[in-house]
Amino acid sequence: MGALALLVRPLYIASEFIVAAATTGGYSFVSDSVSRLGEVGCSAAYCSPRHELMNGSFVGFGLLLAAGALLLSRALGPWVTGLLVVSGLSSVATGLAPLDQDAALHAIAATPLFVAQPVALIVLGARLRNDRPRLARALMTAGGVTAAAAVAFVLSADGPAAGALERLALWPVLVGLAAFAWTQLPVGRRQPAAEGAAGRTEGT
Repeated sequence: MGALALLVRPLYIASEFIVAAATTGGYSFVSDSVSRLGEVGCSAAYCSPRHELMNGSFVGFGLLLAAGALLLSRALGPWVTGLLVVSGLSSVATGLAPLDQDAALHAIAATPLFVAQPVALIVLGARLRNDRPRLARALMTAGGVTAAAAVAFVLSADGPAAGALERLALWPVLVGLAAFAWTQLPVGRRQPAAEGAAGRTEGT
């Protein structure tokens, strides 16, 4: 269950595209933050009519992250587990505090996510460096990239590349954790297609 919870998290990216497609007034994945998709209020200049889906995604996928981390705590280790639970709860809080309702509260809710996730990837990579060196290097690289992107996003202060930097700080984490979760699935679940193909070959 824990591995499956982390495996489905990349679907969060799809929710961004679905919500963005319904906005009016123009939305840019390069310059606009993800949080704008969750804005409740509408104006002639901009409106996100599917904001409930975006905020619900923050909450739902945050809960999946926290739950998945707890269920995989033995494999993740206490530090990574704690960091991912904090990240998940931060995502939940972000969804419950839309940007346009209280910008300060929204920023407070979202900050732990940007801090804890990169650290979690780096610590997890270090933990796996002997058993799975390739995955470990990928996780540590992703952690470094997301950390740098998170700092750049904060310093950009809604600059022209703010949206791209924010996604660079978030999306690689989804892929990295899903890759780790894949290694935690029973071999039978990971290779049914390969086993079926082998059986067909032997039968011919």
